[in-house]
Amino acid sequence: MIVRVIGSGCPTCEKLYKAVLKLKEEGKINAEVEYSKDINEIVELGLMASPVLVVNGKPVAVGVPSEEKLLSLIKNAE
Repeated sequence: MIVRVIGSGCPTCEKLYKAVLKLKEEGKINAEVEYSKDINEIVELGLMASPVLVVNGKPVAVGVPSEEKLLSLIKNAE
């Protein structure tokens, strides 16, 4: 599974990326975690806000959900 955070590099984007890394470090998800600061990728997904959480190529969230919701979104997208 590939989990990507796409954002501008702002503090909110960094927060989402760190939250995903924390889930991986705690063993709650088994995924390759990537972080992109290419805003064009967000536009290509048809979205106009960031950060975007993408699991296996599909956007599943915009913004920073709670840790529980984040885990649920990732698990349900597997």
